[in-house]
Amino acid sequence: MYTFSTLPVELVYRILDHQTDLTLFCSMQNICRRLNQILSTYERYRTLTTLHVSGSRIGDKQAQHIAHVLRTNTTVTTLDLRGSRIGGEGAKYIADALRTNTTLTTLDLTVNRIGAEGARHIADALQTNATLTTLQLDSNEILGRAAQHIADALRTNKTLTALDLGGNRIGSEGVQHIADALRTNTTLATLDLTVNRIGADGARHIADALQTNTALTTLDLHGNGIGDEGARHIANALQKNTTLTTLDLHGSGIGDEGARHIATALQTNKALTTVDLHGNGIGDKGAQHIADALQTNTALTTLDVRGNSIGDEGARHIANALQTNTTLTTLQLDSNEIRGKAAQHIADALQTNTTLTTLNLGGNTIGAEGAQQIANALQTNTTLTTLDLRENGIGDEGAGHIANALQTNATLTTLQLDSNEILGRAAQHIAYALERNKTLTTLNLGGNRIGAEGAQHIADALRTNTTLATLDLTVNRIGAEGARHIASALQTNTALTTLDFRGNGIGDEGARHIANALQGNTTLTKLDVRSNGIGDDGGRHIANALQKNRTLTTLDFGVNRIGGEGAQHIADALCRNASVKMM
Repeated sequence: MYTFSTLPVELVYRILDHQTDLTLFCSMQNICRRLNQILSTYERYRTLTTLHVSGSRIGDKQAQHIAHVLRTNTTVTTLDLRGSRIGGEGAKYIADALRTNTTLTTLDLTVNRIGAEGARHIADALQTNATLTTLQLDSNEILGRAAQHIADALRTNKTLTALDLGGNRIGSEGVQHIADALRTNTTLATLDLTVNRIGADGARHIADALQTNTALTTLDLHGNGIGDEGARHIANALQKNTTLTTLDLHGSGIGDEGARHIATALQTNKALTTVDLHGNGIGDKGAQHIADALQTNTALTTLDVRGNSIGDEGARHIANALQTNTTLTTLQLDSNEIRGKAAQHIADALQTNTTLTTLNLGGNTIGAEGAQQIANALQTNTTLTTLDLRENGIGDEGAGHIANALQTNATLTTLQLDSNEILGRAAQHIAYALERNKTLTTLNLGGNRIGAEGAQHIADALRTNTTLATLDLTVNRIGAEGARHIASALQTNTALTTLDFRGNGIGDEGARHIANALQGNTTLTKLDVRSNGIGDDGGRHIANALQKNRTLTTLDFGVNRIGGEGAQHIADALCRNASVKMM
């Protein structure tokens, strides 16, 4: 009878190949001396640097096993225990391991119910641990008083650079402890305090610390209800702070007055490059304050003011600022009640602005009129690479204008036109543009009812297009006939790597067409055919294709009608094709 002591090494390797990373890490050591020797030469174990146990609900007992191995392990640098329900007891085991472990740099304990007691154990370990750089403790019911333990650790720890305490209800009391530690801490660069109910008072504590702290570069305070008063405190600190580069205040209850304070700080601050103010109800007056700051600010590169109801007037102010601003590269204006006439102001700015590369106008109502104005600007603009016009009701007419611009535009690489009421005939204009455009790599046409007719036009373009790599055609009522057109193009297209075909009702017949294409296509790596009414017969066709295709790496087959027979076909195919990952 064979045992681990006598089995040939090759057979032991074969057994190890079928074990999970967690089993390898926790259960395969110290069974016998020979297995330890084999493990030391087994490549997968020897190079195991990241251990993901997230969502496994392993509890404190399994956490104890993991901690035991961590004490001596010298390969794992990242441990992900999100949602594992290890509790305070499990956190204690992990903390004990951190005192001797010398390789772990990233630890994720998100949503583990470790509570105040668990936080104390982790904090105590941080005072001696000299390797951990990233720690995620969000959503762990830590509360205010326990934050003092974390703060005490930050005063002595010299290696932690990123700390996430979001969703822990630490309140103004807890944030005061953290703020006190920030005054002397010289290593923490990223701090996440989202949704902690700190309010204006808590914002004041953080602001006071920012006036002397010289290490923090990224601060996330979103969802804390700091309001106009809290924004004033933060703004006052920004006029003195010279290190913070990224500030997230979205969903913080900041109105026009708070926006004015932030804008005043931006006129003098030379360090901030990214500011997120989306979802704050800022309005057109607040937008004007921000716009005024943009005309003199020389540092900001990314501004997010989504969902603020700035309207046409606010958009006009922002657009005017873009004509003189020379640093902003990314601007998020989606869901702001911007209509067609206001798009004219934005278009005018695009014709003179030479720095903006990403513009998001999704979720507004610019319509065909606005699309025409933006299209006119695209014919002369030479810097914009990403444009989001989703959910703007541009319709066939607007799509035609954008398509015409694509024929001459030589910089745009990503275009989102999903959910715009574009029908089949308008797809012909887009297809015509794709035959001539040489720069677009990503196109989203999802949710537009282009149907089989539109799919045929797109397919015709794919036969000659040599640049488009990602195409999204989700929920377009393409059906089996449209799938046939796209599949035919895939047999000759050599550029497309990602195709999203979800929710198009292609059925078994459409799956057969796609499968035929996969047998000859050598470039597609990702395919999504979820929610298409594909049954066992369609599954069999796809499975047959997988036995020959050697380039597809990701296939998503979810929410179809594939039963046991179809699943067996796919399973057999995957045994022969190890490169495909099923989602």
